[in-house]
Amino acid sequence: MLINHDTRCTLDGIVDLLNMDLDAPDALEGFVERHDISNVGPLGESDLAAVRSIRQRFAQVFDVEDTRATAELLNALVAEAGTTPRLTDHDGYDWHVHYFAPGASLAEHLAADGGMALAFLLVEGELERLRRCEAPDCGRAFVDLSRNRSRRYCDGRTCGNRLHVAAYRARRRGTAD
Repeated sequence: MLINHDTRCTLDGIVDLLNMDLDAPDALEGFVERHDISNVGPLGESDLAAVRSIRQRFAQVFDVEDTRATAELLNALVAEAGTTPRLTDHDGYDWHVHYFAPGASLAEHLAADGGMALAFLLVEGELERLRRCEAPDCGRAFVDLSRNRSRRYCDGRTCGNRLHVAAYRARRRGTAD
């Protein structure tokens, strides 16, 4: 499956948003900086509340297993965001499509671009790539972009490695008996 650069960046942003603590406006400011989101003014408590609401809706998309229900969630999300596709080349980036209207709030920006990125996965029949970490004490969101869709953990170096080491030690204890 080919995912263009903009869609990949948006999916990375959705995953980050789902997995981060949104406890204060400065957490949102850090998110905006990490994902190089332009034209965002000062962020306050109302922005925080609006982005938390969008995050809940993204979480539903990751957790719903029915394609029709997912399509309904995404249709509502994109429609409420006032999606306005337009071509732009800003901040040193080549031509790409923004789905949010000029002057949109951060929440509207995330809902429009994120909703469209998730819609592209649905259209391609790739919703199964939206996953939750299988480590018992984790549950973080991730997008499985592996060729054979076999990724099970949010991070192979932490969750995956920890479980593999635990399984190895359990096997070793079993052979020591």
